[in-house]
Amino acid sequence: MLESVKTLTAEYDMLPRGGRVLCAVSGGADSICLLHLLHAMSEEGGFTVAAAHYHHGMRGAAADSDAAFVETFCKERNIPCVIERGDVYGEAERRGLGVEETGRQLRYEFLRRTATELGCDRIATAHNADDNLETLLLHLVRGAGLHGLAGIPPRRGDIVRPLLTTSRAAIEAYLEEHKLSHVEDCTNSDDSYARNRIRHQVVPVLRQLNPRLTESAAETMGYLRADNDFMNAQAAAACSHARWAEDDLVIEARYIAELPSAIAPRAARRMLEMMGDGNTDCSAAHLKAIVDLAAGEDPSAVAFLPNGRLVQRVYKDLLFTTQSDPLPPFVPTPLNLDGETAPEGTDWRCSCRAVTCPAEGEEVPGAFYLARDTVEGELVLRPRQTGDEISLPRRGGTKTVKKLFIDEKVPRRERERIPVLADSRGVAAVAGFGPEQSRLAQPGQSAYELIFWKKE
Repeated sequence: MLESVKTLTAEYDMLPRGGRVLCAVSGGADSICLLHLLHAMSEEGGFTVAAAHYHHGMRGAAADSDAAFVETFCKERNIPCVIERGDVYGEAERRGLGVEETGRQLRYEFLRRTATELGCDRIATAHNADDNLETLLLHLVRGAGLHGLAGIPPRRGDIVRPLLTTSRAAIEAYLEEHKLSHVEDCTNSDDSYARNRIRHQVVPVLRQLNPRLTESAAETMGYLRADNDFMNAQAAAACSHARWAEDDLVIEARYIAELPSAIAPRAARRMLEMMGDGNTDCSAAHLKAIVDLAAGEDPSAVAFLPNGRLVQRVYKDLLFTTQSDPLPPFVPTPLNLDGETAPEGTDWRCSCRAVTCPAEGEEVPGAFYLARDTVEGELVLRPRQTGDEISLPRRGGTKTVKKLFIDEKVPRRERERIPVLADSRGVAAVAGFGPEQSRLAQPGQSAYELIFWKKE
């Protein structure tokens, strides 16, 4: 098992030397195996590990017990751990989504936020080879194209899955070998969930026909993933002709209309991904509507899409935009250097106090330390401005705040409500993303300890 994990993580550069990996930990067998394995590999691999547990607020005392188990497991091994409690039922109602989809969105939002706060380069999840098989079967049942049949990708951006080629049986053997306990989610035995019915009723029958079912499916998905990646690259090349018009994306319709039928819908999806406006999982019908818009002759036709987006034909161009207007900017507010600052018009808050920058490993969780001698003039919390730039720690390179929000898929209408901490010198930090690297204090240096959080 260890060799399989090492091979996969090396192939996809999952565990960067000198970096930090955030491990998503539910407390179940898969995630406990992953956390223990990464912790064991960290010294030789030259990386560090932190853990994150999301309490969905759905299973009462059982979920409280799971969170406590994860906290204890990490404390016994000196692994930094962040635990956050959410309200999936309430948020599902507010977002108008199903409970499962809302839980998934909230979990990944928490993981990305925590990774930024802890300076993590990768987020590791414990999807395994059997999960991938079940995903393939679910996609077959529901109907899917090549993208769905390629299964779960080993890596998508900073999300990595080191156990994706490891079977559930191998994971259980690892736990037994190392005498590791774990928790069991009672919903795993509930066959009202489609995935559980696949796992308990369908897979055993298929495994009788082919005892190497998991391995065979993994090989097939690998072939399909290679084909899928090639066609996505062709789509991305076509989308490189797109240009920005403020926060909207524009491309000449011909660049999509002239693509082969297997590539054009992928280009449509790629354009939506570039918009950075949240969920891009449009149906095939929505993608076809965009392609038809590109190939059509109506100079002002419109295709309405989920999540408040639309694509409009403007003569020879396609305009990718949103139906909702951006929220108005909040009121710029001077930073209170000894207490909390709560700018009017945004849910973000910031606390500040003057300290001596602590040694590595002794920092307050979620805090960063701004060197006081880098501050020029008054520190102010304000909306982003044209030309704002930041170089985030461990991210590499400088980018505009606008591009940062787009790359991180911050919904367009919310971008003016995210505070930028700035002085006369420029940007010092961006709420939810972190500080300007060049302005971080060194241990023992006079600093401002800053913590951003969002009001519930």
